[in-house]
Amino acid sequence: MQTASTNICVRMGLSQELNEFKHGTVIGCHLCNKSIHEISLLLNIPQSSVSGIITKGKQLGTATQPQSGKPCKMTEWGQHMLKCTMHRSHQLSAESIAKDLQTLRGLQISTTTVCRELHGMGFHGRAAAIKPYITKCNAKRHAATIF
Repeated sequence: MQTASTNICVRMGLSQELNEFKHGTVIGCHLCNKSIHEISLLLNIPQSSVSGIITKGKQLGTATQPQSGKPCKMTEWGQHMLKCTMHRSHQLSAESIAKDLQTLRGLQISTTTVCRELHGMGFHGRAAAIKPYITKCNAKRHAATIF
């Protein structure tokens, strides 16, 4: 049985950003004197979204706003180089990786950025578990307890 809140979430769905093409199409239709209702039906976009795009377009002069925050320093190529460096040697520190990328690859990147990117890729610094030395006698004892 669905509750009222889950039913509303299923009905409404998650909101998604419209791409620049749809923004431009809405602005173009508006400039061709189409009504908000006609644009909404034509592009299958809610009327509130169409209205918001038109008002923002009038205020800002563009269909979309610039992104907030600083752009990423690491490009896809840089991430690829970082991943290759990690696969070659897992025991390098973030400092040594940053210096390696700065000197050999020409990337100006900080140690913190290297750590953040490695965490994003799924690499985490872990200490290896200490494993006792297994003698032949202990191996025989261990095999006897298993079977």
